[in-house]
Amino acid sequence: MQWIVAGLGNPGVEYDDTRHNVGRDFLRAVEKKIPKKIKIVLPDTYMNNSGAAFKKLVTSKKAAESLVVLHDELDLPLGVVKFSFGSGAGGHRGVESIQKAIKTKDFVRIRIGISPSTPSGKIKKPDAEKVVDFVLGKFKPKEVEKLKKVRKTVADALELLFEEGLDKARTEINSRN
Repeated sequence: MQWIVAGLGNPGVEYDDTRHNVGRDFLRAVEKKIPKKIKIVLPDTYMNNSGAAFKKLVTSKKAAESLVVLHDELDLPLGVVKFSFGSGAGGHRGVESIQKAIKTKDFVRIRIGISPSTPSGKIKKPDAEKVVDFVLGKFKPKEVEKLKKVRKTVADALELLFEEGLDKARTEINSRN
């Protein structure tokens, strides 16, 4: 199986280290640990048009099953990483764009939580009218510290996926949170 790993985000340095670019930034941070035989994709399209980067790369439903997409997830608290496969986009326009372009939702997603939470772990998503500013905002210093641990989890997730397969990786990573 020829894996393709993609990190979603917006191109341009002004978007580096923003919540919306966490997939792209994390992939760049861990790419040296990824085996050479794995194709790495950092789309040069804006998030909402991410699918354009995959039309020629993923040309069948079978090929889609070897696509791994790292992206920000507003529905998860900061620090939480979850695997999913074959699920809907959940309102994430970058994921929607990919699903439309490759005509399937059957691909691996590594969802990286970006929302603040209460001390008890309850998520505190921004109000609908503030979502764009929130996701395009930079992480606070305290959040950046937490992200170092999250990067390790993402690196572990990819290693497990490539070496042990989706079921083992999903079980291991999803149980950590």
